[in-house]
Order: sequence, then C-alpha cells, then structure tokens
Amino acid sequence: MSVNDTAYNNNSTWNRQVYHRLKLALSLGLRRQILLAICDDLYLRNQVAARLHSTLAYPVGQVLYQSSNTQENSSTPAYPRLVTLRLNLNDPNPITQINQWLTNYPPPIIGASKDTPGRPFPLPAFQIVGVEHLTKQPVAIQRLFLHYLRLSEQYFSTPKSSLFLESNLLLWIPRPWLSAIKQSAPQFWRCRTGVFAFAGEPTPATKNLGYPERFSRSRSLDLGNIEQSILDEAVNQAELRTAASQLKFENNSDFAEEIQRNDVHKTQEVTPSIADLLKAAPQQDESTNRSGSGSNNQSLSSLSHVSSELTELVIATINTSNIQNTEDYLQPQQILLEIEELHQKQVPGEILAEAYHRLGTLYRLRIEEGESTLENLMVAIIAYQEAISYDESSPQLPDILNDLGTLYWMLYRTPPNSEEGQTYIEQAIEFYQLALKMISPQTHLETYARVQNNLGTAYGDLARFSHPSENWQQAILAYSEALSYRTADMDSLKYAACQNNLGTAYWHLGQYNQPIVHLKKAIAAYNEALVHYNPEEEPLKYGMIQNNIGTACWNLAQYEQPAQNLQLAINVYSEALKYRTPANVPSACAATQNNLGTAYWHLANLSQTTKEARQKYLQLCITAYQEAIALAHSLSGTSLSFDLLASYNNLGLAHYQLVIDKSFNGDKATRSQHLEIALDNHLQALNGLSKQPEAYQTTFAYLVKTIRAFHNELGIQGQNLALSKVPSQLLPEILSKL
Repeated sequence: MSVNDTAYNNNSTWNRQVYHRLKLALSLGLRRQILLAICDDLYLRNQVAARLHSTLAYPVGQVLYQSSNTQENSSTPAYPRLVTLRLNLNDPNPITQINQWLTNYPPPIIGASKDTPGRPFPLPAFQIVGVEHLTKQPVAIQRLFLHYLRLSEQYFSTPKSSLFLESNLLLWIPRPWLSAIKQSAPQFWRCRTGVFAFAGEPTPATKNLGYPERFSRSRSLDLGNIEQSILDEAVNQAELRTAASQLKFENNSDFAEEIQRNDVHKTQEVTPSIADLLKAAPQQDESTNRSGSGSNNQSLSSLSHVSSELTELVIATINTSNIQNTEDYLQPQQILLEIEELHQKQVPGEILAEAYHRLGTLYRLRIEEGESTLENLMVAIIAYQEAISYDESSPQLPDILNDLGTLYWMLYRTPPNSEEGQTYIEQAIEFYQLALKMISPQTHLETYARVQNNLGTAYGDLARFSHPSENWQQAILAYSEALSYRTADMDSLKYAACQNNLGTAYWHLGQYNQPIVHLKKAIAAYNEALVHYNPEEEPLKYGMIQNNIGTACWNLAQYEQPAQNLQLAINVYSEALKYRTPANVPSACAATQNNLGTAYWHLANLSQTTKEARQKYLQLCITAYQEAIALAHSLSGTSLSFDLLASYNNLGLAHYQLVIDKSFNGDKATRSQHLEIALDNHLQALNGLSKQPEAYQTTFAYLVKTIRAFHNELGIQGQNLALSKVPSQLLPEILSKL
C-alpha cells in the first residue's frame, strides 16, 4: 500500500467518525444549536450534506424522548426536519434566508381540535452551503457576510426578533473562512455549539459540483479502525446494568486538591443467554470465520429494511473487533440479519423491539467490558432507540432509558467529542429524567436509586459547562434522593459510593456559596462513606475518601478554626498515604503528597504557630512536595490530577521561607543550598509557563525575590552565584528589577 493509500484510509476513518458525530448532534432534538462543519473537499461536502438531508429531513421511525409526551416529537412527511439552503451571494445573510423560508413555509399546526387550538410543528434545522463561493465575490460582499454574522448576536439576545432562534443552524465552511469568522465575527464564534472538521484535499470552488442523487458509500466515508478510547479517570462513573458481574470504577479528581468522585459499583441483572435469543436468526456456515468476513459484510450492506447507518456501524465494529471467539464475533451480524428477516415478515412491533433490544444489549455488554469505542456506543444507542420506537410499552423501558442516558454520558467522555460534550450530557439528563417519570421507588426501588445516582453524576458534569452552582445543587438533590432508597442495609458499598458522590457535590457547591455550611456537609458525607469501607478489603477506596476528607478540611480551614482544621487535614492525608502508596497507585499517592505539602505550608504560616513549629512544618512541607514531584517524574506521560508547575513553585517558596525565617539557624552553606534549590524550582516552573502570562509573571516575581534573598543572606557573592544560574535571556529584565 502506498503512502497516499494510508493517508486516504486515515481520512476515511476520521471522516466517518466526524459524520456520525454531526448526525447525532442534529438528531438529538435540542434547540438553538450553531454547528460549524469544516470541509475543503467539495465533493465530500456535497455527499455528506446530501446524506444528512436524505436521512434527517423526513426521518422514519425516529423517536427522541425529550419529554414525557412522545407525540410531541413525532415526525410528519409533510414538513421537513432538516432544510438545505444555498447561501444567497447577492445578500449573504443566513438568518434572513432562514426567516424567509419559515415565512414562506410556516410549521403546520398539529393536535388541533374543536376544543383545543393545537400547536405548531417543531421548526426544522437548517444547513447552509455555498460559503466557499464568496471567495470569488468582491471584498465588499465578503465583508458583508461577516458583518451579518457579527449582527447575529442580536438574534440571541432578543428572542422575539427571529423565528430561527428555536431552530438549529449548520453552516458549511472551508478552513480559510473558519479563520475569518474567528477573527472578524467573534460573537458568532462564541455562540457555536459544535465544530466538525472533515479531512480532505481542497477543491477549486470554480467547479460546478451538484448534489448526488444518492450518498456514495465508496468515497471518503468508509469506516476503518478507531483506537479504543480510555475514559478520562477524572469523571463520575454512571451505572449501566451488568449482566454477569459487578464491575468497579475508581475515579480521580478534576481539581487541584484532588477530591475523588464517584466510585460506583454496577448492579447485577439476569438476562437470557445470547444463544437462546438467537434461535430464530439465520444460521451461518460453521466454517465461517474472520477470513470470510468480507462476504458476510457484503450481505449486511445489502440489507434494505435496517437503517444504513446502523448497518455500517455494525460492519465497522465487526471489522475492528478484538474478539477472538468466532461465535461472539458473528453475533452482531446474526442479530442484524434476524432483524432484516423480521422486517420482511412484517412481525408485530414488540418482536422487532425485542430483536433491536438484543443488539443494543450485546453492545452494552461489550462496552461494560472495556470496549467503549465510538462505534460501539453508537450501535448501542441506535439499537435501543429503535427498540423504543417499536415498543413504547415494554416493561424494560425504564432500564433502557437509564442505559441510553449512560451511553450518551459515555459518548461525552469518548474522544473526540469535546465540542459536543454539553449536548450529550443534556441528552443523558433528559433520558434519566424520563426514566424517573415512568417509575416509582415503591415499584422499581433499585432502578430508581440507580437512575437518581446517574442523574447526579450527569448534573455534576454539566456544571463544567454552565451554571455550576445550580447544577451542583441539582446533583445534590439527585444523590440525596438516591440515598433515601439506597440504604446501607441494602448494599453498603453502593451506599458508600453514593455518599462519596454527595460529599463531592457539596464540596463543589461550597466553592460558590455558603462555604462553611456546604464543606461541613461534605465532610459529614465523606465520613459516612468511610464507615462502610474496610481498609483491609478496599484499601484504595478507603484511601481515596480519606484524601477527600483532608481536602474538605483544608478548605474549611480557610474560613474557620484554621489550626484545628489544617491539623485534621494533615492527619487524614497521612492516613490516606498508608493506602495510596507509590507501589499501588503512584499518581494518587503523588496527589495526596502534594495536598499534604500544601496543608503543612499553610499551618507553618499561621500567626499562632511558634517559631520552632514553623521550622518543623516547613521541613515537612518540603519533604511532601519533593515526594510528589519525584513521583510525578516517574510517571512520564501519565495525566496528573494536580498542577506540577505549581508544585515546583510551592517547593521553591518553602525553601525560601525556611531561610528567611528569623528562627533559622543554619550556616551560610546551608542557606545557600536552600536558596539554590528554591531558584532551581522557580526556573523549572517558569520554563513551563510561557503560554500563561499571568502565572509567568507571578513566578518571575518569585525568582527576583529569591535572588534578592541571595544578596541579603550571602552578600554580593551570593547574588552573583544566583545570576550565574539564570538563563542569559532573563538577565536584562532581572537586573532592571534588582
């Protein structure tokens, strides 16, 4: 295979992945999204735009549960869900074009009767193509287009000014126009919801490339291998239903003091075996194996009743699967062929729903076993949504809705979905809320508690994107409701995990309001969780929660009883380090050592701390920071849950503070040693802060202060020694400040 062939395949893999993400964003049923699709290859752009239009304009059997009233989202062949418009080059105002279309084709009124007025059908989404042709227009027209985008801010600040506001906009642009929009229409750029970049060679805009009649499967969008993504460990883990075993997730923090969040156990569920469920499926030749997968894939690609998107995704998972067992490997295509046969026989909806549900469950189990690839998640989501569309009265519906919520949550955590993260989390919350509307704790106790816990997890992640105080409050309400029915007597470890989640939610809320109240509630929740973890049986979880308690106590020390709370923090950090060892969990050990150093630093600098105690605490502070930094260096390439550059600065400050303290009685050699270490650490921090101007200036000030200490403690010779260690490019600015 040539180099060009390799690049082609890589582009194909990427483009198919981006297409599915874009289609999913448009399919979620959310409103007021601005999506930017970046594509320089006009052939590819036209194919993708045509595919989106043919798939989404008049969806068949598409059911999106955004409210308890499912009929509100039913589609109609008389009114499109997606409209494609070519930009008017004479007056390139996308908003005006959209409003004109809506004026000419207003949404039909549905549900009207003699007694009720009815309501308008949901507005369609709009995709705008043709921006690339602006390049051939006069500069004035190009500027006018950017001017219209700048003015679009008013449509978002004054809701009644535009019908379009309740719709979605997908704007197709080549890369040069992306840069122009960022620079010349920053308001529009800030309003974006997602950016989807397709790979391909630029195509001259002078060619007339009409939309194809059909979406070609042979060009640029073929699925290939996608590396299995590893979920970020800094997340709350939501709960799927597990068929065979209890899986446990440990999670690290997403803030400097490294409070760790959900540590969730999955529940058990008895499901029929796949072999039993596949009795009606077409049988494959026993000699079929991976070498014959090409013909099997060909038979799948010719299915006429199953959606092409689901078929293509299943083929992709078959081609990229790591499964060695032939029977397991063939299961997805067997179920898909069975579904095709059931469609042909026109069986009742509940039978079709059962088959789609089996397909979704098969992929859900693979995801639980660690294969959380984008394609596996997409197959599970589409299969479950199809199951719901054919049987809305299934007794399994609450569990399916919970799983759909968790699958969307996992989609948010699976790269490269960062641009659409908020959209996926919001969709997860809607599924969880809908599941809760369909059950009560009296009839579905375990499911109700599980969904409430998952809802709290989703709200916690949503707080990263918007309204943090409100969303953390919602997380607390959900976790508290789960704990009303998930008692310690029922399942002590799940109860403890949920208490840990509740403590973390209170910790976060305390960063925004009523810190004393919420931090004390966080400590109480963590202590309640700790009671139910045996350190001999669950050492890592026990150490994790001790670390969380230490961080909450450290935080509380900033508001009341500083000496007492800092000593409590030090005590529990030290206890945590008995279980978070360099051998067991080096990254977690490094984080707790960093926390311990910070607590000692603050304790040393309290006004009531004696001179002798201050020296002792500073020495302990230095030891803890040194341990943290040494461990961090041994974990090259591993993501840390604390700021290593800040640790360098803190270690430098501790050595500096130790020397300038009046109670320090070391000789000149010892003083020089501490100051040299301080200087080296500040220089280490400075090297990594070139793109953080504020932090860079702060560290530079530490550097100057340390050089002055050299002069004050060791005279001009000391200052010269310090200056000899500083990079030459820094000397002019340093000398001007001395």
